[in-house]
Amino acid sequence: MLDYEEEAGRYDASRGGEPRAAAAAEAVLGLIPAPARSLLDVACGTGIVTRRLAAGRDGLRVTGVDLASEMVRQAAVRLPGAVVRSDSRRLPFRADAFDAVSSVWLLHLPEADADVRRIVGECARVLRPGGVWVTTVDKAAAHNVGSDIDAVLASRPPRAARDEASRVEAHAVACGLVPAGRARFPGRGQGRSPRRTVADLRRGWFVTLPPGEPLADRFAERLARLPDQDRPRPDPVFTLRAFRKPAAQPDEA
Repeated sequence: MLDYEEEAGRYDASRGGEPRAAAAAEAVLGLIPAPARSLLDVACGTGIVTRRLAAGRDGLRVTGVDLASEMVRQAAVRLPGAVVRSDSRRLPFRADAFDAVSSVWLLHLPEADADVRRIVGECARVLRPGGVWVTTVDKAAAHNVGSDIDAVLASRPPRAARDEASRVEAHAVACGLVPAGRARFPGRGQGRSPRRTVADLRRGWFVTLPPGEPLADRFAERLARLPDQDRPRPDPVFTLRAFRKPAAQPDEA
């Protein structure tokens, strides 16, 4: 897995920058109910999306949280006083604290399904009744755009998709949430070129192809033989799912 302390310095530039952030924030806000006045962005990274969430709707107070200290440092520049360093499996907020919660490009990262369940549980816990949690799902699948690069990578060792949509929905339902919508948005500027894919491989982007391993080297050689080494293939299209925390019934208030 990538070292996100080290990755922070090149994170935005290597992942589509502001155009991708704008597309993500617009899609997330499209699933957040208009009356929402507080939003927690879990795993906010450098804050490039978080800042747009805050700017994209008047009256919405946005808080970011991330575990990597260097990510938090950068996010705090974009949202002074509104970013907290913490583990998404143990959020430092009271129950029912936020009208909405978002987690963009997070659930594919944990190596254990138990950690995904904890993250979903924490997002549900800090969400007030009637509030909505929005998350990306199926991230790895989104990067498969049917290109020649994908044809080369198709034979790499498989890894379980922790953020598979059906799995995330099952976790959400187990935490008392109900499906509340979905959306898609383009990963602008993230279309892979063969040369860029080799560079990503060399720095540990592909978990099942550790840098320096003979298998990784063989994939790098195959990618290096593809034509148009610097031509980006089509951008991925990411999927968002929304889940609502049912409002308390009158006799439960």
